[in-house]
Amino acid sequence: MIQEPKKIAVITVTPGVSKQIEAALQGLFEIDVFRNGYELHQAMTSVHDYKAIISDDELTGANGIILRKTLDTLGCEKVPFIMVLNQLDNDQRKLAIQEDIAEIFSKPLDANAVRIRVPYLVENYKNSVSTKVAPVYKLPVFKRIFDITFSGLALLLLSPVFLLISLLIRLESKGPVFYYSLRVGSGYKVFKFYKFRSMFTGADKRLKDLSHLNQYNTAKPGEVAAPVVVNLLCECCEQAGSSCIKPLYADNMVVCETIYNQMKESNTDSAFIKIKNDPRITRIGGFIRNLSIDELPQLWNVFIGDMSIVGNRPLPLYEAERITTDRYSLRFLAPAGITGLWQVEKRGRGEMSEAERLSLDNNYAKSHSFLNDIRLILRTIPALFQSENV
Repeated sequence: MIQEPKKIAVITVTPGVSKQIEAALQGLFEIDVFRNGYELHQAMTSVHDYKAIISDDELTGANGIILRKTLDTLGCEKVPFIMVLNQLDNDQRKLAIQEDIAEIFSKPLDANAVRIRVPYLVENYKNSVSTKVAPVYKLPVFKRIFDITFSGLALLLLSPVFLLISLLIRLESKGPVFYYSLRVGSGYKVFKFYKFRSMFTGADKRLKDLSHLNQYNTAKPGEVAAPVVVNLLCECCEQAGSSCIKPLYADNMVVCETIYNQMKESNTDSAFIKIKNDPRITRIGGFIRNLSIDELPQLWNVFIGDMSIVGNRPLPLYEAERITTDRYSLRFLAPAGITGLWQVEKRGRGEMSEAERLSLDNNYAKSHSFLNDIRLILRTIPALFQSENV
């Protein structure tokens, strides 16, 4: 029996774009090119199984989000919808996440990224538990009442601790007492995630000098470890003559997506930073980290409704961007929290892979309840005294 070729629909009026996509996916998929969504819809009466749809348009254009929603009503909600944009900024990324755009490629197209990401999305999109994530997750009323009461009392009772830690931080080093990073919580909501500052001011500028200490480097003895990537540009970005056109954001770090993909392909993972006995950490910073005191300002996030006491940990933007449509997206259908299932399951018991953490997050999303939350809070207390940082 002859197997039908796997097909991908490309919507574009620019021949160069379709040729680039076809060259990148040569040997993997056949490409059908259409000028607009209407032509695609007409073709779908005979071709019922496009593995992905790639649209060259603006997010708010006729062949962007509007077309995506139309295709959903036609039963294509399981088909990854990918867009090619002229320019990409943070607002567009947020909008794309909210509207379930599977991936965005910016021009000039990176053939290697297209060849890696499109087959990945085709395979994993079908296996996803849920590809639709609500823009806003609303906590049950009783859980919200508990969060306000718990966090409010904790902030009041711990106010002397806040004052003491703030004083110690300022005495040891110059700079703000608190810092925040942008995180993605339930329903892909982006918010400011607060902590006590535990590093010297300007710590991110020292990352290049500390690349040899990065525990995520996989260089063997005698080999040169891959450098830590901090605000580095790929060849396409440099040719564009401006800042990174495909940035991924982490705490104190911007990683070009092209360089990130190259590192993942070579199994180096050194776009991520983990340094044992990190010299950037202050003495009081090391103390408050070991006891998780640096996390206490997140009680304010709970009080104002960004997070809950118990839930899945909110992710840095670059991590959330990469799991919007795969089988782990279920984790975003649960509340974001200070403590959760994987923190108490694995703390102090050795290393944990990203896949393990995300699987535990999915488990929590499927089975979370107020009673289970109370159990996790009780289990968190002894976990705080484990020295391992997860």
